[in-house]
Amino acid sequence: MAEREIVVATGNPSKLKEIRAVLGALDITVRSLADFPPIEEPVEDGTTFADNAQLKATYYAKHTGCWCLADDSGLVVDALHGEPGVHSARYASEDYPEGADRDVRDAMNNTKLLRELADTPDNRRTARFVCALALAEDDTVLLETFGAIEGCIGREPAGDNGFGYDPLFFVPEFGKTTAELPAEQKNAVSHRGKAVEQFKELLGELLAESDG
Repeated sequence: MAEREIVVATGNPSKLKEIRAVLGALDITVRSLADFPPIEEPVEDGTTFADNAQLKATYYAKHTGCWCLADDSGLVVDALHGEPGVHSARYASEDYPEGADRDVRDAMNNTKLLRELADTPDNRRTARFVCALALAEDDTVLLETFGAIEGCIGREPAGDNGFGYDPLFFVPEFGKTTAELPAEQKNAVSHRGKAVEQFKELLGELLAESDG
């Protein structure tokens, strides 16, 4: 049987790299949306991470004709009643300058987060990164997994091995932010790493069934 192709529905090269690193041992070709003609982005109007992962997976599966893996992930801060949550990637969108690239948006999201938590004491800055993954074929969701990592929000950025809120997300177990962890360690313990590891196991079983 021909090697299976899976399209990862993201325009974020860092996210794609993390997913490829975990799935590399499987007999699959991992492609990205950059391998296809431009596809208009769907409206991510789900109320949960799982909702948005399913929405994106089925949307891009139909548009590419391939199995499609989508993730929706973000930061949940207890003192902010769960915000930024599903709005994590566009938390400070009202402040973005026109044409702002990903690095600028990330920096502005982090600035807003620090501003919102400025008066919050250290013992109430608990938070978690969460990630929902969904694999779809056309309209059908084939697999779903979920991962999370607990931590707290620091008072200033630290580290450059990451993206998004990684420089602010402090993991007490390691005494570092996720942006300070080596890539291999981060992939092993992060919300996305955990979700992708679960997905890898389930995908292996699915591929074995398909080959049978």
